[in-house]
Amino acid sequence: MTNPPAPPPPSPSPRRGGDRLLYLALGLFAIGLLAIVAIFLTPILSDSSPGLWLYLTAMLAPLGFLIGIGYALWSGRRSR
Repeated sequence: MTNPPAPPPPSPSPRRGGDRLLYLALGLFAIGLLAIVAIFLTPILSDSSPGLWLYLTAMLAPLGFLIGIGYALWSGRRSR
């Protein structure tokens, strides 16, 4: 007598709507970090100072960080 075939693996759970919040947080944080790197590289690569828009774009890094913390708290609370 042979063993019955193994049951198929469970299908992955569908993406939750909150995952978009995580991707938003990661994207904003990455853009902010790139702006910070550009602020430091601008005086090295040219004789000009960074523009105001670059400093404002750098403020996306802490915003993305805060959204990421909010997502972590919200998702941890939701799984209980």
